[in-house]
Amino acid sequence: MGSLVYREELEEDKNSAFTWEVQANNKAYNRQFKQKAFLCWWRKKYKRNAIHTAKYNVFSFLPLNLYEQFHRMSNLYFLLIIVLQGIPEISTLPWFTLFAPLVCLLTIRATRDLVDDIGRHRSDRAINNRPCQILVGKSFLWRKWKNLCVGDLVCLHKDSIVPADLVLLASTEPSSLCYVETADIDGETNLKFRQAPTITHHELTNIRKMASFQGKVVCEEPNSRMHHFVGCLEWEGKKYPLDSGNILLRGCRIRNTDTCYGMVIYAGFDTKIMKNCGKIHLKRTKLDHLMNRLVVLVSFPKSLLWLRFNPWPGIFLMLQMWPKKSY
Repeated sequence: MGSLVYREELEEDKNSAFTWEVQANNKAYNRQFKQKAFLCWWRKKYKRNAIHTAKYNVFSFLPLNLYEQFHRMSNLYFLLIIVLQGIPEISTLPWFTLFAPLVCLLTIRATRDLVDDIGRHRSDRAINNRPCQILVGKSFLWRKWKNLCVGDLVCLHKDSIVPADLVLLASTEPSSLCYVETADIDGETNLKFRQAPTITHHELTNIRKMASFQGKVVCEEPNSRMHHFVGCLEWEGKKYPLDSGNILLRGCRIRNTDTCYGMVIYAGFDTKIMKNCGKIHLKRTKLDHLMNRLVVLVSFPKSLLWLRFNPWPGIFLMLQMWPKKSY
C-alpha cells in the first residue's frame, strides 16, 4: 500500500514538476507564456496578485441568486401553484395572493445574500489594497498587493504579511534565515524558519545587485500541497535546487527578522493558500435537503395519482383551453 501511494505521488510530481518558469525582473519574458482557456481563446498563464472571492457582481446577482433560490423545491412548488392559479378555469384564489408572499420571501433571502457578498467585496478590496515594497528600477517603492506580478522582487520587514508565494533570496539575519509565523495558514503558532539559497545569500548583498538579478526559477505547476515544493534556480549557467524550506507562502507573517527579500513565483489564485480555498458553493443545511424531499414526496405522487385515476378532468381542461376558430 505504501509503495502504491509513493508511486502515485512520484507520477504526480513528474506530471507537474519543472513546467513553471519565472524570470526575475523581466516582465516581458513572463508575459509571453499563454495557456488555452476555452476553444480558441488563450489567456496569460501567470495571474496577477488580485483576488476576488465574492460570488456576485452587478450583472450576475439577480439571475444567479434566483437560480440558487429556486434550487429549493418549496419555491418551485409555490411557483407552480401560482402558475396554475393564473388559469381561470381551475383557479380558486387570485394569483397575486400567493405571488406576494413568494416575492417577499425571495426578497428577504436575496437581501441576506447581498449583505454577505458586500462583506466579501469589502474584504477583497482591503486585501488587494494592502501596501508592499516592490523593486522598481533601482529602488523599492510602495505599491499595492494587486499590482504584484510573478518575477517581481519584494522587500518585507518585521511583522509584514507575505503578499504572494516567494522564493527567499536574502535577509538581514545570519545565513539569510527568516522566521515566519503560519498561524493564518495552518493554525500553528510556533515559529518556523526559512533559508535563502547560499548563492543568493552571498551575491545579492545590495539593491543594485538585486536590480540586475536575472535568475530564473523553474518549478512545479501551482498546486494545493502546502508543505511541498520542487524546483531549481537557474542563474549564470548553473542550477541550484529549491525546496519548501526556501519558500515564503502567502499569508505568513515575518517574525524576528528585520528585513528579507523574495521573488514572486505564484501570485493571486495560483498561490497555495488560494488553491486550498476552492470555490464558493451553494450552502444547504440538512433541513433544506429534508424539505426538498418532503415537497417531492408530498406533491408529485399526489399529482400522478390524481391524473391516473381522474384523466377526464385534465382532458376536459385541455379541450377548454384549445383555441377555437371564429366564423
